Amino acid sequence: MLGTGGVIALYGYDGVVLALSTALSLLLLMFLLAEPLRNAGRFTMGDAFARRMPGRSVRIVACTVTILALLPLMLVQLAGAGQLLAFILGFSGDALQTGCIIGLGALMISYAAIGGMKGTALIQILKIVMLLGSGAVIAVLVLNRFHWDLGAFFDTAARRSGVGPAFLRSGLQFSGGPTPRLDMISSQLTVVIGGACLPHITMRMYTASSARQVRRSMSWAVSSVALFVVIVTVVGFGATALVGRAAIAQADPQGNTAFLLGSRAVFGADVSTAETLLLTAVTTAVFLTLLASVAGMILACANSLAHDVFATRVREMPVRREMTLARYSALAVGVPAIALATLIQHRGLQPLVTLSFCLGASAIAPALVYSLFWRRYTRTGLLSTLIGGTLAVLVLMPGTNLVSGSPAAAFPHADFNWFPFTTTGLVTIPLGFAFGWLGTVASGRRAEEEQRRRYDALEGSILAGAVRRDTAGTQGETLDDRRKSTA
Repeated sequence: MLGTGGVIALYGYDGVVLALSTALSLLLLMFLLAEPLRNAGRFTMGDAFARRMPGRSVRIVACTVTILALLPLMLVQLAGAGQLLAFILGFSGDALQTGCIIGLGALMISYAAIGGMKGTALIQILKIVMLLGSGAVIAVLVLNRFHWDLGAFFDTAARRSGVGPAFLRSGLQFSGGPTPRLDMISSQLTVVIGGACLPHITMRMYTASSARQVRRSMSWAVSSVALFVVIVTVVGFGATALVGRAAIAQADPQGNTAFLLGSRAVFGADVSTAETLLLTAVTTAVFLTLLASVAGMILACANSLAHDVFATRVREMPVRREMTLARYSALAVGVPAIALATLIQHRGLQPLVTLSFCLGASAIAPALVYSLFWRRYTRTGLLSTLIGGTLAVLVLMPGTNLVSGSPAAAFPHADFNWFPFTTTGLVTIPLGFAFGWLGTVASGRRAEEEQRRRYDALEGSILAGAVRRDTAGTQGETLDDRRKSTA
């Protein structure tokens, strides 16, 4: 909501492509991975992997990658939430902004620990209703300011952007790099593949009671995101047309306040009571969005830590005890995240967002695709995919211009930029798949044949939700039965 709206307000056409890539990412999840994930997993990504390749090492690596992929995104959300609250309340001191981050972080940890999956689902529902409702009204008012003349609307946005027609063409966001076209392809590829596979998104698939419910939920999700793409595009361009690109960049170099600035500007100087209520609804939707997002990430990390690392060490751990362990895990994940967010709040945070999406695209996506659809995939191949893809991203990311070498970088006064692209996806996504293939080949024929036989026994339950045959030899128990007994 905030990041994409900011990119649209600052870079025009490139931001619209980014928003469309987000919707395309959900379509990828819906048609390729959603139903197999629901059939293969129970609570965490480690469950989905361990279905074919049981073992403690698989679960520990899956938990580590889950935390590495979501922690950077949590830091960005927490720091952004604190800055946004300070912006709304008019706070300018660093101490007050830090206090906002700590207070909001504590609220989000509490919500994740107490509300659990049902609580975060409820806040998601409330958020989307308020967000689409208030956003649609703002978008209509923006277009009404230009008498529904789309030509005048876009021309005004281009003129006030300070870059003229380039605002309405591809390449503005990456114009400073040596290969802007390839840089844009790398960025969009990372968003499309990585966004769908981040653990707090796939977590929603595991808890669905049936494949039909998964398809229905994803249909609602894709429709809602498609509608929001239209809304955020209109409001983002409207913010540039009404406020100006320079003023948006001055308020926040990343443009995260563009949605709010555009919402305020559409009313002009005199704001009535009804308009004040609408602005309040928009602000509430922003905070509900941040609360739901961070709570979902904390919940995904806590579930993985409790279920994959601790609970699997104790055979037949009681459900109540595992839930208590998950609550403590939420605290163990959330407190360091708050501390780190207070330390990085004044730096450029875009590298952290990119890092999360790159890890999702380069490590998690290849591992999920291989484990769900490739018969020969072995444990060594899985570990090679997760570890190799993660290390490739961590090695290349510090060399991008998001970290150094540009005024908007995290370290603007340093220059150790040696990687030619803004994101690592164009290199690390193929590497992630290659690591999985090489690890599988290196496992030997015997390991491949063993995995082929295991996959043949599980293929019906993974791809079609048929009767599950556990490795222990139990037959006739479906995943729905297992979930109900667990509940």
